[in-house]
Amino acid sequence: MRWTRGGRAVGMLTACRSVLRRLQHCQPLAVWRRHLSSGPPWRLLFFGSDEFAVESLKLLTSNRSSCGGIVESLEVVTLSGDIPVKRFAQQNHLPLHTWPLGDLHGQFDVGVVVSFGCLLHERLINKFPYGILNVHPSLLPRWRGPAPVFHTVMHGDTVTGVTIMQIRPHRFDVGPVLAQELHPVPERCTADELGAALATKGAHLLIDTLRTLSERMANKMEQSQTGATFAPKIHPSMSWMVWEEQTCDQIDRLYRAIGSRIPLRTIWMGSTIKLLDFVGKCHISLSDQRRKPVPGSVSYQKESNTLAVLCKDGWVGFKTVLLKKRLTAADFYNGYLHQTLKKVTPHQTTECLFVSRKGVTEADQMRENSR
Repeated sequence: MRWTRGGRAVGMLTACRSVLRRLQHCQPLAVWRRHLSSGPPWRLLFFGSDEFAVESLKLLTSNRSSCGGIVESLEVVTLSGDIPVKRFAQQNHLPLHTWPLGDLHGQFDVGVVVSFGCLLHERLINKFPYGILNVHPSLLPRWRGPAPVFHTVMHGDTVTGVTIMQIRPHRFDVGPVLAQELHPVPERCTADELGAALATKGAHLLIDTLRTLSERMANKMEQSQTGATFAPKIHPSMSWMVWEEQTCDQIDRLYRAIGSRIPLRTIWMGSTIKLLDFVGKCHISLSDQRRKPVPGSVSYQKESNTLAVLCKDGWVGFKTVLLKKRLTAADFYNGYLHQTLKKVTPHQTTECLFVSRKGVTEADQMRENSR
């Protein structure tokens, strides 16, 4: 069969189209699109939920509109409900998707996950030629899990940081590390304060990583199993005081870690009492020298208007408590502690104690629950 010049051109074009269709059919989408995107600006899909995630989303949004930015397009996946990332996306007119995703029709180069809390399956990860990055507020492999900032403060770490890693399916926080940056933990900082600082640092490290993503991926490092620790979610059960076991320093760290979200708790005369406005270690003088203090003993310090409680190695102070209603230290002393002290003898110390949760009997708890 003889080909004309025009016929040969048409035939070659048809053959090329056929090959392209076969390649697209045979190769995963991620592999196919890898040949189409070689560097920034990137088409991003962002997954996030809380205020920590908003910091990264803010910086990505501002970078999208800047000259020479590294973000070409930006869409957002978030959870249902009125949450910070969803509000920010709506206020800034970002295309919004609700988890769980259906079919992903957008064309994206890379995903970014920040404080999302849902495990991403392998099929979704493979839709992104450059994978999905995660901003994690610890120096992985230390404090893998959903609450790294709280555990950093609770365990008295003096140094932490942020990690940019690649998401892997099936398990959280085990992927290869692309970038890390250290951050000293300020003395006596709270988890909220530390989290805000790490959110800002993590957002900037994310931008730096995206700017040189190909190079970062070529030099990524697998996480070591040495030093790996887990940071489970904080739970109300963590807030119960065990006065005979906890030191002043441990109580201080616990309060700074969870106190803004879950008040520390103890038992007074069979009822739960919440301990607020922690002031740290106290040096006190006992008004009644006949009473020998034991862990859980309570002493009102009039000069500083503080309730001091004896723990394993000293006294710690609180300015306010919550027992049916909010009470200052003076209110609690006048309405409860002083009245009880007048009724008991020096040897009846148990009536004037904050009781550790593990020392409460089942009958005591049933009585409390019935109130």
